[in-house]
Amino acid sequence: MTERKPPGVNFESWVDRQIREAEARGEFADLPGAGKPLPDLGAAHDDLWWVKRKMAREGLSVLPPALALRKEAEDALEAALAAPTERAARKILEDVNVKIRDMMYKPPPGPPLGRKPFDVEGVLAERRARRG
Repeated sequence: MTERKPPGVNFESWVDRQIREAEARGEFADLPGAGKPLPDLGAAHDDLWWVKRKMAREGLSVLPPALALRKEAEDALEAALAAPTERAARKILEDVNVKIRDMMYKPPPGPPLGRKPFDVEGVLAERRARRG
Protein backbone atom coordinates (compact mmCIF):
# COMPACT_ATOMS: atom_id res chain seq x y z
CA MET A 1 0.00 0.00 0.00
CA THR A 2 1.75 3.13 -1.17
CA GLU A 3 -1.00 5.61 -1.65
CA ARG A 4 -2.34 7.84 1.09
CA LYS A 5 -5.96 8.17 2.07
CA PRO A 6 -7.49 10.96 0.00
CA PRO A 7 -8.99 13.83 1.95
CA GLY A 8 -12.71 13.62 2.50
CA VAL A 9 -12.86 9.82 2.10
CA ASN A 10 -14.10 7.83 5.04
CA PHE A 11 -11.18 5.88 6.52
CA GLU A 12 -13.13 2.64 6.78
CA SER A 13 -14.31 2.70 3.18
CA TRP A 14 -10.79 3.57 1.99
CA VAL A 15 -9.34 0.56 3.86
CA ASP A 16 -12.11 -1.69 2.54
CA ARG A 17 -11.31 -0.55 -0.99
CA GLN A 18 -7.58 -1.27 -0.48
CA ILE A 19 -8.40 -4.78 0.72
CA ARG A 20 -10.85 -5.44 -2.10
CA GLU A 21 -8.33 -4.30 -4.74
CA ALA A 22 -5.51 -6.37 -3.22
CA GLU A 23 -7.79 -9.39 -3.17
CA ALA A 24 -8.68 -8.80 -6.84
CA ARG A 25 -4.96 -8.69 -7.70
CA GLY A 26 -4.54 -12.07 -5.96
CA GLU A 27 -2.28 -10.79 -3.20
CA PHE A 28 -4.08 -12.94 -0.62
CA ALA A 29 -3.90 -16.14 -2.69
CA ASP A 30 -1.63 -18.97 -1.53
CA LEU A 31 -0.71 -17.42 1.80
CA PRO A 32 1.07 -19.76 4.23
CA GLY A 33 -1.42 -21.44 6.52
CA ALA A 34 -4.36 -20.93 4.17
CA GLY A 35 -7.24 -23.20 5.13
CA LYS A 36 -5.68 -24.11 8.47
CA PRO A 37 -7.00 -23.03 11.86
CA LEU A 38 -5.28 -20.11 13.54
CA PRO A 39 -2.62 -21.31 16.01
CA ASP A 40 -3.30 -20.67 19.71
CA LEU A 41 -6.85 -19.52 18.95
CA GLY A 42 -8.25 -20.80 22.25
CA ALA A 43 -5.21 -19.88 24.36
CA ALA A 44 -5.40 -17.31 27.14
CA HIS A 45 -4.26 -13.79 26.25
CA ASP A 46 -0.55 -13.22 26.80
CA ASP A 47 0.99 -9.79 26.11
CA LEU A 48 4.41 -11.36 25.51
CA TRP A 49 3.29 -14.12 23.12
CA TRP A 50 5.47 -12.81 20.31
CA VAL A 51 8.56 -12.59 22.56
CA LYS A 52 8.10 -16.17 23.73
CA ARG A 53 7.55 -17.42 20.19
CA LYS A 54 10.64 -15.56 18.93
CA MET A 55 12.77 -16.96 21.78
CA ALA A 56 11.56 -20.50 21.06
CA ARG A 57 12.29 -20.06 17.35
CA GLU A 58 15.79 -18.73 18.12
CA GLY A 59 16.47 -21.38 20.75
CA LEU A 60 16.98 -18.82 23.50
CA SER A 61 16.53 -19.42 27.19
CA VAL A 62 16.04 -17.06 30.09
CA LEU A 63 17.00 -19.30 32.95
CA PRO A 64 18.91 -17.65 35.75
CA PRO A 65 22.65 -18.36 35.33
CA ALA A 66 22.76 -20.85 38.22
CA LEU A 67 19.84 -22.88 36.83
CA ALA A 68 21.31 -22.80 33.32
CA LEU A 69 24.63 -24.11 34.68
CA ARG A 70 22.82 -26.77 36.70
CA LYS A 71 21.19 -27.98 33.47
CA GLU A 72 24.52 -27.79 31.65
CA ALA A 73 26.16 -29.87 34.41
CA GLU A 74 23.46 -32.55 34.13
CA ASP A 75 23.93 -32.66 30.36
CA ALA A 76 27.72 -32.78 30.79
CA LEU A 77 27.47 -35.76 33.14
CA GLU A 78 25.31 -37.66 30.65
CA ALA A 79 27.68 -36.73 27.82
CA ALA A 80 30.72 -37.83 29.84
CA LEU A 81 29.16 -41.18 30.68
CA ALA A 82 28.32 -41.72 27.00
CA ALA A 83 31.62 -40.33 25.63
CA PRO A 84 33.50 -42.59 23.21
CA THR A 85 36.81 -42.30 25.08
CA GLU A 86 37.91 -41.64 28.62
CA ARG A 87 39.91 -38.66 27.37
CA ALA A 88 36.75 -37.09 25.89
CA ALA A 89 34.80 -37.78 29.11
CA ARG A 90 37.54 -36.19 31.21
CA LYS A 91 37.56 -33.08 28.98
CA ILE A 92 33.77 -32.68 29.26
CA LEU A 93 33.87 -32.94 33.07
CA GLU A 94 36.88 -30.66 33.49
CA ASP A 95 35.30 -27.97 31.29
CA VAL A 96 32.05 -27.93 33.25
CA ASN A 97 33.96 -28.06 36.56
CA VAL A 98 35.71 -24.79 35.64
CA LYS A 99 32.32 -23.11 35.17
CA ILE A 100 30.97 -24.59 38.42
CA ARG A 101 34.01 -23.39 40.41
CA ASP A 102 33.74 -19.91 38.88
CA MET A 103 30.10 -19.68 39.90
CA MET A 104 30.82 -21.01 43.39
CA TYR A 105 33.37 -18.24 43.98
CA LYS A 106 31.44 -15.46 42.21
CA PRO A 107 27.76 -16.31 42.62
CA PRO A 108 25.37 -14.41 40.34
CA PRO A 109 22.04 -13.07 41.51
CA GLY A 110 19.25 -15.62 41.62
CA PRO A 111 18.93 -19.07 43.13
CA PRO A 112 22.06 -20.78 44.44
CA LEU A 113 23.85 -23.21 42.17
CA GLY A 114 23.51 -26.11 44.61
CA ARG A 115 26.24 -28.08 42.84
CA LYS A 116 29.81 -29.03 43.58
CA PRO A 117 32.39 -29.77 40.92
CA PHE A 118 32.29 -33.34 39.69
CA ASP A 119 34.70 -35.89 41.10
CA VAL A 120 36.25 -36.61 37.70
CA GLU A 121 37.93 -39.85 38.78
CA GLY A 122 34.70 -41.05 40.43
CA VAL A 123 32.63 -40.38 37.31
CA LEU A 124 35.25 -42.05 35.11
CA ALA A 125 35.21 -45.10 37.41
CA GLU A 126 31.40 -45.22 37.08
CA ARG A 127 31.77 -44.91 33.31
CA ARG A 128 34.21 -47.83 33.25
CA ALA A 129 31.85 -49.92 35.41
CA ARG A 130 28.89 -49.24 33.11
CA ARG A 131 30.86 -50.26 30.07
CA GLY A 132 31.92 -53.48 31.76
